[in-house]
Amino acid sequence: MTQPLAGLTVVVTRPVRQAERFIGMLRSRGATVVAFPTVAIEPVPLGAEVRAALAAQPIDWVVYTSANAVEQALAQTGRLQAATAAIGRATARAVEAAGGRVDAIPATGADSEGLLALPAFAAPSGQRIVVFKGIGGRDALRAELARRGAVVVVAEVYRRVPAVPAVGSVEKLAGACATESTVVAVTSIEVLESLLRLAPASRAPHLEDAILLVPANRVATAARRHGWRGPVVVARSAEDEAMLDALIEQRAGGGSTTPA
Repeated sequence: MTQPLAGLTVVVTRPVRQAERFIGMLRSRGATVVAFPTVAIEPVPLGAEVRAALAAQPIDWVVYTSANAVEQALAQTGRLQAATAAIGRATARAVEAAGGRVDAIPATGADSEGLLALPAFAAPSGQRIVVFKGIGGRDALRAELARRGAVVVVAEVYRRVPAVPAVGSVEKLAGACATESTVVAVTSIEVLESLLRLAPASRAPHLEDAILLVPANRVATAARRHGWRGPVVVARSAEDEAMLDALIEQRAGGGSTTPA
């Protein structure tokens, strides 16, 4: 039986540790994988003001916005006494792998909007909510929780820094993108922009002609703004399963694709 991604090359741009599961899923379905991490994760120590806010009790909810947030938060604060929310399944797996329990997770997708749609956060007025996240990124979750009356403490525990490409990796990427059977998978605007900096047109002239797999229309829009020429496939979220499903559907001719 032919595997659904046989003959396809997929460039995976996630940080090394976060990419392992997705790479395994792609290979098990027949794809050839080129790992090209564009960002690395660097811990950020919590400041005294945030630590004081975390020490104030009670805390009603702890919200983790990524698996990186779980890892870095637990390393600095341990497990806080509060209900736990995860922004998606990958984040929930990280909580559970560390021995924790997840009390709230979006029914679908992996974003702030999905979390805010849960009944637990419909009327959080007066509740103290800690949001563990990386530096930068969207502010939608904090802003909306605060608008709904919650007291929100934002604890930034890591930053994304540009990865240093391994020797020969840009050339390998460029060679893969010179064929018509290559898909480049990116999970955020930041990852996309880092990719374009690390592999400029002077070194990878066909990169932006490849099929681009993204988790949201806003990332697709950013890709077009940066000059991406190839078709763009939009998944329902950045979760491994969602990205994989979108790729398989596109290969079968039924996916959501934004033409060049």
